[in-house]
Amino acid sequence: MDFRTPLAKALGIGSAKAGTAHWWMQRVTAVALIPLTLPFIILLKLCINAPYRETVAWLAEPLNTVCITAWILAVFYHSALGLQVVIEDYVAKEGAKIIAVWAVNLSFLFLALAALLAVLRIILVG
Repeated sequence: MDFRTPLAKALGIGSAKAGTAHWWMQRVTAVALIPLTLPFIILLKLCINAPYRETVAWLAEPLNTVCITAWILAVFYHSALGLQVVIEDYVAKEGAKIIAVWAVNLSFLFLALAALLAVLRIILVG
């Protein structure tokens, strides 16, 4: 069963919405998170086993700071994209869908900013 308009059938095109870009960004962030998770695991191990000063010194290294910052940005963006898809698929009412997507995006933006500020504070204050 084909739901495309006659013009879309004639031109051989699909939807003109941004679904492809959304799909690609989910895949790009997923692939980026694979190598970025290793520094995060090292940070967790340090937080559990190492003294505080050693953990701060590790996090203050420029490469480690960049990796953890990139991990924070990628994981929150990836999570927001994934929850947006779930909401769009399972929330029937359009108004509730829009409110839920906005709430999720604002929540993840706030959480990402809080995580970035925490890393910045740890590095600056020590």
